[in-house]
Amino acid sequence: MEKFIAIAGNIGVGKSTLVKLLSEHLDYTPFYEPVTENPYLADFYDDMESWAFHSQIYFLMRRLRIHRQLMNMSGSVIQDRSVYEDAEIFAQNLYLQDAISERDYSTYHELYQVLVEFLPPPDLVIYLKASVPTLLGRIGKRGRSYERTIGADYLADLNALYETWVDHFNLCPVLTIPSDDLDYVAKPQHLSLIVDKVRDILIGKKEVRFSI
Repeated sequence: MEKFIAIAGNIGVGKSTLVKLLSEHLDYTPFYEPVTENPYLADFYDDMESWAFHSQIYFLMRRLRIHRQLMNMSGSVIQDRSVYEDAEIFAQNLYLQDAISERDYSTYHELYQVLVEFLPPPDLVIYLKASVPTLLGRIGKRGRSYERTIGADYLADLNALYETWVDHFNLCPVLTIPSDDLDYVAKPQHLSLIVDKVRDILIGKKEVRFSI
């Protein structure tokens, strides 16, 4: 039976790495965030209040198209970041920071809700959860120049929004994985534990507890 898994989590938590490893172990097709330039991004960084709404509409449109494409693929897939995070985490954070007006955010969120109603949800969302110090350490290690300005307060705000979103998300099962002490690259037993939990959920096991 074909399955669709989405991996969610904050910046630097290890989503792409887990997508790669799980796809190899489960024989799924991995799907990473495409490196497509947002045409509003430069304007957004120059003037967030003027361009945040436009930028988020673009990201939403791209993510919705990807989600739809994934549902039409043959075989099982694992996606790096879901369509839900664009709206429930990143757009909402901009709104809370007053970078998007209440009127624009209301329009954006209503559009998102209407469109998502037409999208089949994943079979499973894996939520990777990590503390801000862990995220900062991992972001620093990967050395991406455009991530140098990401601060602790920003990551903490996103973490809080992720927790709220996961608490209220009911479109499919969610497997929350505490990632501070997890090393699924260096410790094969950690990866095996995740693979086992994923399989349990996908075959319909009612109670799955995660501990390391």
